[in-house]
Amino acid sequence: MTTGNADASKPITYAQAGVDIDAGNALVKAIKPLAKSTLRPGADADLGGFGALFDLKRAGFTDPILVAANDGVGTKLKIAIDTGMHSTIGIDLVAMCVNDLLAQGAEPLFFLDYFATGKLDVAAAREVVSGIAEGCRQAGCALIGGETAEMPGMYQGHDYDLAGFAVGAAERGTLLPRGDIGPGDVLIGLPSSGVHSNGYSLVRRLVANAGLGWDEPAPFAPGKSMAQALIEPTRIYVKSVLAALRATAAIKAIAHITGGGLSENLPRVLPDGIAAHVDLSRWRAPAVFGWLAREGRLDDAEMLRTFNCGVGLVLVVDAAKAGDVIAALGAAGETPIRIGETELGRGVKSEAKGKGEAEAVRYSGSFG
Repeated sequence: MTTGNADASKPITYAQAGVDIDAGNALVKAIKPLAKSTLRPGADADLGGFGALFDLKRAGFTDPILVAANDGVGTKLKIAIDTGMHSTIGIDLVAMCVNDLLAQGAEPLFFLDYFATGKLDVAAAREVVSGIAEGCRQAGCALIGGETAEMPGMYQGHDYDLAGFAVGAAERGTLLPRGDIGPGDVLIGLPSSGVHSNGYSLVRRLVANAGLGWDEPAPFAPGKSMAQALIEPTRIYVKSVLAALRATAAIKAIAHITGGGLSENLPRVLPDGIAAHVDLSRWRAPAVFGWLAREGRLDDAEMLRTFNCGVGLVLVVDAAKAGDVIAALGAAGETPIRIGETELGRGVKSEAKGKGEAEAVRYSGSFG
């Protein structure tokens, strides 16, 4: 009787099974300087231990509440994988997590990543982590650890997947949304950089339907290929919005406009009985959204519940101090847009909405 091993006298090693421990060690060595570059008070950004430490007291907190978030990048990863453009996808990973922390009024403190692939390409993985480190620097948080998993048989070819985990903190009593949201509060929108990291299953289908390759010119972005235009990373709003929060104490709620668009995300921060009135004529949606709408024959309602349509973050602000918030955001480098206001209505949180009940966002005007 024979066995599955042609030569039963020879060992079958982990490497022969498809897992390269040396490549994993080489990656850890390559990314240590990247983690060091994210150093901040409370973390020493040193990799290699079984766990990572963070000192809340050194970070300046007195009575903190911890806030945690995790997310991925979705099928936007396929553009990076198919084109070899790995250097910014890590920014998206960080952004999706830290902008969610910001929506709770929390300061992002540290970040951990999970990178899974069938066969580890050290150069590509280092590019991905370089983007993660850049995102952490933009958010002011430390990259203090992560996990690289080489899993042959689970992923094909050069495919990989990413997950991110972020922890932030806010002093007790300062978490958002506040309990005093009412009619007449001002809605301030902050511009997105494009599609960000949501809706890419639809985006990729529309690109395919249009018969366009990733290296072909983007009809909505002169001078850029389709890949360059659509891989533009998600904006990270942390530093500018934290500055406005601390300077004005007038921000009552923050909505991160991700999957579900304005229609689904803005109601998440509004109390029952309060609706949002959004005037679409207040801003011009980036050209990519017009192209997507035409290619998919999508009306405004479908666009607004699928994409951010040019607004990546919405702040609910005390009307009496809206000018102060706008000034603080402008001083921090933002271009804030007054997109509407809250009003009395039958608006209810989107997840609780029943058939026949009023939407929690009312739109007027049309995109410019």
